[in-house]
Amino acid sequence: MNILQILPEMHVGGVETGTLDLAKALVKLGHKAVVVSGGGELVGDLESAGAIHYRLPVHKKSLSSILKMIPQVAEIIRAEEIDIVHARSRVPAWIAYFAARRTNRVFITTAHGYYRKHYFSRPMGWGKRVVVVSNAIARHMIEDFGVSRERVVMVPRGVDLNKFTFRKFERKVKNDFVVGIVGRFSPIKGHLHFVQAMARVARSIPHLKIWIVGDAPASRESYKEQIQVMVKRLGLWHCTEFLGTKKDIPKVLSQLDLLVLATTTHEAFGRVIVEAQASGVPVVATEVGGVVDVVENGKTGLLIPPADPASMAEAVIRLYRDTKLSARLVENAYRNVKRKYNLDLMIKNTLNLYEEALSNFRILIIKLSSLGDIILSTAALRAIREKFPPNYKISFLVGEESKEALLRCPYIDELLVADFKNKEAGLRGFIDLARRLRSKNFDIAIDLQNNRKSHILSFLTLSLKRYGYDNKKFSFLLNCRIPDDQLSIAPVKHQFRILEMLGIDLVNSQLELWPSPEDACYIDELLTSQWISVNQKIVGISVSASERWLTKSWPVTHMAKLCEELGRKQIRVVITGTEKDLELAKTIANMAKDANIINACGKTTVNQLASLIKRCAVFVCVDSSPLHIAAAMNTPFVALFGPTDPNRHLPPAKNFVVIKKDWPCRPCYKSKCRERKCMELINPTEVLATVEALLDSRKE
Repeated sequence: MNILQILPEMHVGGVETGTLDLAKALVKLGHKAVVVSGGGELVGDLESAGAIHYRLPVHKKSLSSILKMIPQVAEIIRAEEIDIVHARSRVPAWIAYFAARRTNRVFITTAHGYYRKHYFSRPMGWGKRVVVVSNAIARHMIEDFGVSRERVVMVPRGVDLNKFTFRKFERKVKNDFVVGIVGRFSPIKGHLHFVQAMARVARSIPHLKIWIVGDAPASRESYKEQIQVMVKRLGLWHCTEFLGTKKDIPKVLSQLDLLVLATTTHEAFGRVIVEAQASGVPVVATEVGGVVDVVENGKTGLLIPPADPASMAEAVIRLYRDTKLSARLVENAYRNVKRKYNLDLMIKNTLNLYEEALSNFRILIIKLSSLGDIILSTAALRAIREKFPPNYKISFLVGEESKEALLRCPYIDELLVADFKNKEAGLRGFIDLARRLRSKNFDIAIDLQNNRKSHILSFLTLSLKRYGYDNKKFSFLLNCRIPDDQLSIAPVKHQFRILEMLGIDLVNSQLELWPSPEDACYIDELLTSQWISVNQKIVGISVSASERWLTKSWPVTHMAKLCEELGRKQIRVVITGTEKDLELAKTIANMAKDANIINACGKTTVNQLASLIKRCAVFVCVDSSPLHIAAAMNTPFVALFGPTDPNRHLPPAKNFVVIKKDWPCRPCYKSKCRERKCMELINPTEVLATVEALLDSRKE
């Protein structure tokens, strides 16, 4: 693997040390390690270990600098053939995210801090995987930044135990008792509270020595002066040493008798705590953020409330006096570090994370329209599943009204539902849906809907690759497009033109549905109640198309005539439709009283209707979803086409007949028409003859 880590600078610190440790391990294990930063004293160690370093001002927060860095980092990604871009801070994350998208690379972040809920911090939650170093940071990223739980991966920081010499706790034969605080000078690190606590401690420990390790950036010089003033004012100057930034932290810790972490706000992890525990140094720490993962109060250290000098002083004095407690805490802490926070474990978990991110991909398929179109997409679904290995997780976004057709689909891992009439109604609902899709972190979006809404949703998923038709319906939002220039083409073949861009050819166009045994039992009971035996042949007729497409419907008189003629031949007829078709079905039944019609309108769900159509020897239908159900259930059908073109809408099937009449204006695709000649000209006698021919073919 070729890994690029990007962070502001390579100065001494927890994030920087972790970056260096990981880079060294990657090189040692035969991987390529590349680091992009603004430079720092650890660059030499990085390069001497065999890692590659690029010095760029990726720490600068100006918009112009960020925009300038994106193409430069993208060029590094290409030149070094990077597989994964790993961002470890906010400004570098902005740069790395867009550079990774520009080069179609996997983007990963590590949340090292408890970031403010601000848009500037958002990229830290945009990674395909978001690494967190503690449970507190995991909750923070999930609750405050909307990162889905499945994308959050816990990888605590690890320390190289070979660098730290563990010593069993014992009172040193010397007068000085050295208490240290290690960290950059910042108000959140609690230095002022630490100094106030040490003033109290000095009254009980006469030979106290105070070490303040770390320094202040230029912007914090006034805070450093404030600390120094307080040290003098409290009479601690004679026993306090400001050691500045120390590169050799193991050496510092080896000379401490006790470490204090005084952070006043949420601490992500507290690396120095683990380093102290690896050195056999007792720890007093504030009970904030990820510290509670590392320190179990009374077992591996002592926890105190933040910004409470009195409690801090009391805990320090307690450990000074109670050597048995100190020894017990040290032993327990060291065992805990070896088990949970060693460098080898961190490297192993990180490499597993990288391999998982590179091998596991998520695919989103979008098809929001009518039930018939959803059924037409099942051939594409099957082909996509066969193309990609099991580690590719497939999600399907469907409209609320059509979801039942895919509830038991074996080719998808997740069914996502968009209810544009209720929950996802309006702009706010649409944005919420887009946010929900974005949180899934899809790698590929396949837009089988290809309208403006679906193209926008595809784009808002922020998938690396977005496939669909170039049809001028905001299709510029897709980055993998094919011209929609073949108008008279079969619907399944039309979908597969998109899939060809993924290397998927149309081999099997068979449609599918997956009704349950319970659905079949329901239909058996329904037919039995109408005195239909298991082996008796029935003919199904769908009485109408959708309310929008009244022009597709066959005249009621024609349907009644067909039912009457079938009844005379002792063939039972079942009429299917929705609850809105009940009156129409009753009208047909009254017109064909001798036909003994079974009225199933409004009595079936999608899958129950599929089971019913499967029981039919022949099914008669206009251009509507029941036609597609018949094709999916391998039921012979007679398709009646009027205003629409069967070349574009006929589902693939083995045993069927299309009846259409030439009329000057067809296909017109008009939803309203006064004459509807194209449907009236389809004679019931011709349909009857076709039904009989299909019935005879089944006898053979």
